[in-house]
Amino acid sequence: MIPAFAKPAHHRLRQKLAEIAAWNEAEGPVQEYGSEASDHVGDHVSDHVSDQLSDQLSDQGGIQATDKIGNRPRVRNNEIKPKLGIIATGVAAMHAREAAPDARQLTFGLSYPLPLERIRAFAAQVERLLVIEEGDPVLVDDLNAAGIKAEGKPMRYRFGELNVERVRRIIAGDDSPEPAPAKGKPPELCQGCSHRAVFEALRDLDCIVSGDIGCYTLGVLPPFSAMDTCVCMGASIGVGLGMRHALPEAEARRVVSVIGDSTFVHSGLTGLAEMVYNPPPTGHLVLILDNGTTAMTGQQEHPGTGRSLDHSPTHQLDFAGIGQAMGVQSVVQIDGSDKSVSLEERIATQLARNETALFILRQPCVLAAPKIRLYEKAASEERARQCAARPEV
Repeated sequence: MIPAFAKPAHHRLRQKLAEIAAWNEAEGPVQEYGSEASDHVGDHVSDHVSDQLSDQLSDQGGIQATDKIGNRPRVRNNEIKPKLGIIATGVAAMHAREAAPDARQLTFGLSYPLPLERIRAFAAQVERLLVIEEGDPVLVDDLNAAGIKAEGKPMRYRFGELNVERVRRIIAGDDSPEPAPAKGKPPELCQGCSHRAVFEALRDLDCIVSGDIGCYTLGVLPPFSAMDTCVCMGASIGVGLGMRHALPEAEARRVVSVIGDSTFVHSGLTGLAEMVYNPPPTGHLVLILDNGTTAMTGQQEHPGTGRSLDHSPTHQLDFAGIGQAMGVQSVVQIDGSDKSVSLEERIATQLARNETALFILRQPCVLAAPKIRLYEKAASEERARQCAARPEV
């Protein structure tokens, strides 16, 4: 947005935020739990009306009064405040309810802008206000900055996920060392995954591997330990080129960029353009691990599969053609299922050359392969049907 438009847009943004804040105060998704709380979501009776209702009730001696709207209990001036009130959102709120079922709790579904006045009213009804939140103290800092005295969790509970037992420890103020968690099974590449052979070759060649985002990122773990950087989607090519330019020649020749097919489409094309535009003296090698799907996030289609999101046929990007058109000096397509090809030898030979290279290693994901065969069969049958229905020319 250009400055001439951004300045008035900023005013509109602040106005919209003010409107959202007012809505959140009046009828936002706020829920109270506990022995003296309301289970009525979005009860936006004003404090003035609530006070009038409370004054009309005839209870005496600290007996709890109930209003006529939403059955929300009211705490009279001469009642004893509950000791503990908890502010929490999301899964942390569920942990808190289980850890302290008798405590007052306020939770809300919209955390920005905060319903500060509703929180302030809740805080006034308890002696101790405790914020239970995952990670860093964002919510508790916001409340304290707004003048609402709130207590957060000790430093140690910023790390790792919260659970019911950890919340109990936070409520109790227990900052003692926690029991060591049970060791779990680390993630790994699937047995039969086509990426395994690639990382075995890179490991055995002692390559410096500039990695990317995908299930192949698991190549960083044993038994491969064959990935040295992983920054963001598409960074593998740029980071690899940077190392090729900066490292001494002997180390520079060991650098390889590894990127998946969907990640290459997402943000690898610009890196390839940089490689041919500003090639390192030792050249560079980019490996596209093409398993025919977006495996890590649920086997979605992408422009390189030749199928749209509903798996129907569509135009397929030609990675080899793109590389050649952009000016990559050596473009090689390798069938990952062809065991007669020594991938290690081909990589080693290419690393000794002072040229830019793109290796496209194709083998379907072992989990997606059965579905891919069905999609290809359906596409073939549809083409046959269309050909049969087409009148002869």
